[in-house]
Amino acid sequence: MSAQEQMRAMLDQLMGTTRDGDPGRSKVRFTDDNVCKSFLLECCPHDMLASTRMDLGECPKVHDLALRADYKIASERKDYYYEIDAMEHLQTFIADCDRRTELAKKRLAETQEELSAEIQAKADKVHDLAEEIGKKLAEAEQLGEEGNVDESMKVMSEVEDTRKKKAEAEEEYRNSMPASSFQQQKLRVCEVCSAYLGLHDNDRRLADHFGGKLHIGFIKIREKLKDLKNLVAEKREKREVERAKRREDREKEKEKDSRPSSQSRSPKRRSHSKSQERRESKPRSERRKSRSRSRERRRGDSRNRDRRRSRSRSRERRRSRSRSRERRRSRSRGHDRRRPSRSRSRDRKRRRRSRDRSRSSDRRRRRSRSRDRRRRTRSRDRGDSRRHSRSRSKGRSARSESRSKERSRQSSHEREEDKTKEDGEQSPKEESANGEKARSSKSRSRTPESE
Repeated sequence: MSAQEQMRAMLDQLMGTTRDGDPGRSKVRFTDDNVCKSFLLECCPHDMLASTRMDLGECPKVHDLALRADYKIASERKDYYYEIDAMEHLQTFIADCDRRTELAKKRLAETQEELSAEIQAKADKVHDLAEEIGKKLAEAEQLGEEGNVDESMKVMSEVEDTRKKKAEAEEEYRNSMPASSFQQQKLRVCEVCSAYLGLHDNDRRLADHFGGKLHIGFIKIREKLKDLKNLVAEKREKREVERAKRREDREKEKEKDSRPSSQSRSPKRRSHSKSQERRESKPRSERRKSRSRSRERRRGDSRNRDRRRSRSRSRERRRSRSRSRERRRSRSRGHDRRRPSRSRSRDRKRRRRSRDRSRSSDRRRRRSRSRDRRRRTRSRDRGDSRRHSRSRSKGRSARSESRSKERSRQSSHEREEDKTKEDGEQSPKEESANGEKARSSKSRSRTPESE
């Protein structure tokens, strides 16, 4: 990294993304999901364990010093509760590390020889003293680098005392163990960083381990996790206290609202009893007048209450309307400033919807027109079929009438012919009968004349 890039990073870390006076310079903001919240709180394991034996590589999320500066400035005005996200991230990482230490302990228990309880206690004592020496040496070196010479000298004197104690513990351990087994290297797993430590390691190696970047990084991570847990617990307690206060305030308001009604009832009862006594003492005419006056007063009071209520309701409506207008204006402004692309996409979607609606309406109109045409054609076909059926029925009726007439004519003609035939057969018989009659009449007329 060049000097110019270092200066640029320092300015970003101090002043944030708006150091050049251009708020739209960086498209990424610290509130985005792709920004590492642990990095904003300076506790990301990817940075704290970089270039160590357990290097995790680059973080998949965004790390930017300018975003950290922006978060620090904004967190003074508003609480974003990013401590919860960072706490969950560190909890998962530490849980994975603890699981690895347990697996390493199981492997050592399987590979190394089992010791008795007394010998194991002596070995643990030697390990504890060695760790204490290494930690104090690392602390003394750090104090010397910072310039605290007196304190570092005090720590070194403590180191000498612990070394004497360690030598005595090693002597006890050596006397309790056989020579063959004592020469074997006894390993132990570090509870902080899950690294292997030997029982016979010298002070310099232990100091390098306890003052190394890996061990110190795990210590910082564990301490940061502890601080975050305490901070989150405090915030939760504060929130619960605030909620309890709000509930108490609401209950108090409800009690205040309910008290005047209960208090107003008791004096009403008293006044009612007193008014009854007065009414009994007064004559009827005065009672009637007082009743009418009290009714008018009640009506006036009810009218005044209704007016007040209507005024308060109108005021509340006006306030709610003004608030809704302000919210709409602020939302429209925020949308116009922050999300112009979304507004364009919404306009496009609205246009598409309107086009689809117009197309669907056109389709519906066409379908309705086609249905009307089909209905008209069906009605026409039905009318034509009815007309044809009527004409056919008329023709059939005419034909039947003409046939019946012809039949009646034929029958009448046949009757006439039958009559004529009968008349023709009867005429000679009648003539003969008439002649016989005439003859008989002539003979009768002749007989008296002769006589």
